[in-house]
Amino acid sequence: MISVLRHPAYRALFGAQVVALTGTGLTTVALGLLAHDLAGAEAGVVLGTALAIKMIAYVAVAPVATAVLGALPRRAVLVALNLVRAGVAVVLPWAGEVWQVYALIFLLQAGSAAFTPLFQATIPDVLPDEREYTRAITLSRMAYDLESLLSPALAAAALAVVSFHELFLGTALGFGGAALLVLSAVVPRPEVVPRRGYDATTRGMRAYLATAQLRGLLAVHFTAAAAGSMVFVNTVAHVRDGLGRDASDVALALAANGVGSLVAACALPRLLDRYPDRVVVLRAAVTLAGVLGLGAFLAGSWPVLLVLWALIGAGCSFALTPGARLLRRSADGPDRPALFAADFALSHVCWLVCYPLAGWVATAAGIVTAFVVLGVLTAVGAGVAFVLWPRTEKLNSQVAGFAEYGFRTLPAKEFHSCDCAAKSSLPRADRS
Repeated sequence: MISVLRHPAYRALFGAQVVALTGTGLTTVALGLLAHDLAGAEAGVVLGTALAIKMIAYVAVAPVATAVLGALPRRAVLVALNLVRAGVAVVLPWAGEVWQVYALIFLLQAGSAAFTPLFQATIPDVLPDEREYTRAITLSRMAYDLESLLSPALAAAALAVVSFHELFLGTALGFGGAALLVLSAVVPRPEVVPRRGYDATTRGMRAYLATAQLRGLLAVHFTAAAAGSMVFVNTVAHVRDGLGRDASDVALALAANGVGSLVAACALPRLLDRYPDRVVVLRAAVTLAGVLGLGAFLAGSWPVLLVLWALIGAGCSFALTPGARLLRRSADGPDRPALFAADFALSHVCWLVCYPLAGWVATAAGIVTAFVVLGVLTAVGAGVAFVLWPRTEKLNSQVAGFAEYGFRTLPAKEFHSCDCAAKSSLPRADRS
């Protein structure tokens, strides 16, 4: 898997991602402490609002920023956005009012909403080979999982010698280091197709929603959001109040989820070499629904809860990671940022819906009801994805329909060859 790191450009970009993720992890801890410092007992309200602001920024900013910045030199834009995020992180410790925190969080997350789709769309240009790209997105998933496991420990170690204000400085240094690494990478410059106004800002979203396999991918995003929200929203209350365990067990439960995701990511490249993306993703989605169904009956046991949380982490990894391959195949280089931005925004709409729903249902009706409701939503999402995501032999017409929005798609033949391990057993469409 790490063989893809022999490519100097990708090695620099992956290093930038790791360094930036480390800084982001420090911000997560520091922001909680800053909220408590400013709001005291109402810190949870501040953090909840900050999370909502983050999601709103992701949904609203990503398509617009991609339309505005997509025609500019890619490397310069990525460097500038990292520097913007570093600047916001430097200012955050000086926030003396809650509204100031909200404003700075919006700026920080708007920078991330602009950066992430452009960054994701750059990786296929650096690694055009399908197998290498698969290993690259797997490494990316592993980096996210390791960050969630290691950043709290790193922050705790730092807090032993500095105050939480200095953690924001660590975040700024992370973004600054990421900017330097991106600057050192030789990034291809795709041909720019100039577009303006409504067409530029909405074409990615319109094309995404008009294409069956991508609508199926959106249903998978909803499935993963419903299952993942059960973990991220309800773990604290269920472990502390429902099971009567201490705070360290909360961290252990979340770590089990991260370990499950990490193990699945390690297995993904070989699995995708053998089976079509559709098979892996849809089976994972169905498994997530089954795990939540079991949770309604078995989550009262602490050891079983750890297993369930690990299975949800693995299921989300199996379900979400291959989606980048489908996005890569759906458009050529100049058009990919718009498509990645649409996926980024729409997937976070799913989380914006599921996060509060998971909390409200668990608070109002109990954890068992939350498992049932979110399990039903997960099953519905998996069923919709199964119906919408066409089998490989139907992709030819879907690719042709995608071109209606001006996207230069990869030939349908490449969809067939990329989405099947046993290539000789599937029909092959002619290059159009």
